[in-house]
Amino acid sequence: MFDPTQLRTFLTVAQTLSFTQAAQRLGVRQSTVSQQVRRLEEAAGRQLFARDTHSVTLTEDGEAMLGFARTILEANERAAGWFAGTRLRGRLRFGASEDFVLTRLPEILEAFRRDHPEVDLELTVELSGTLQRRLAAGRLDLVLAKRRPGHPDLPGHPDDPRGPQEPPGRLVWRDQLVWIGSERLRLDPHRPLPLVVFPPPAVTRARALEVLEQHGRAWRVTCTSGSLNGLVAAARAGLGVMAHTSGMIPPGLVRLPARAGLPELGGIDVVLLHGAARGSAARGAAEALAEAILAGGDRLQAPAATTTTGP
Repeated sequence: MFDPTQLRTFLTVAQTLSFTQAAQRLGVRQSTVSQQVRRLEEAAGRQLFARDTHSVTLTEDGEAMLGFARTILEANERAAGWFAGTRLRGRLRFGASEDFVLTRLPEILEAFRRDHPEVDLELTVELSGTLQRRLAAGRLDLVLAKRRPGHPDLPGHPDDPRGPQEPPGRLVWRDQLVWIGSERLRLDPHRPLPLVVFPPPAVTRARALEVLEQHGRAWRVTCTSGSLNGLVAAARAGLGVMAHTSGMIPPGLVRLPARAGLPELGGIDVVLLHGAARGSAARGAAEALAEAILAGGDRLQAPAATTTTGP
């Protein structure tokens, strides 16, 4: 028998690849996280993480445990909800960043709707900056978005004397921004870098332009689209390079090698942001969906299954 608390801790470490970040997200001490992981490894009789002073990675057995942990926790939550005799109801306005369209987020949402059929789920897919503005305006209840570590991406009202206000968030995972493009793309270092970008206020666009300006690298925008599918199509066609989350590189595109000579883009946080609660029903539904996303956060780093036809 595996302890649900230990499984939840294991999933959090697997998603953040950091015992420190996992402790912060769970609201416990780092020593507690280490102890729970150690006990789970003892129960499994296998090492789940390979760790040293600089990094944490999943072992082969740890990768296998991911699926088992999700299944056990989901079954546990369904059973608890059934016997508690309470059913979530009401309308939940959920916003997700455009980047998650090509991941397995739909699987998480499908399971949530199956478990909570009386919740009316409204999904808004937009740029992270736009979603945060809608959240601040009270037009969304829960947002899954990207945010630069320690950087307030959400501006306050122009007349707000407090200036930029960063909403409290729950870290789903921390990743790196990288340059991606077609495997056949060849860049000329003597010509402006061709960019495929989201329009403002996209986080990845802002970071890419900032880094290029800091390093004195000339650039030009060859494609702008609010649709990730549009950007991916342009990048696959060789129109330019994209700044993208390392863990969510779309099929058909690759990370550009160091020999391309492009500057490092730094880290990016994927966070869950709660809006001002409209009532107990919306609050409960938002919390339930947040927990489902946190439990299955590693699925967001995997592309959704696709089918192809023809040769």
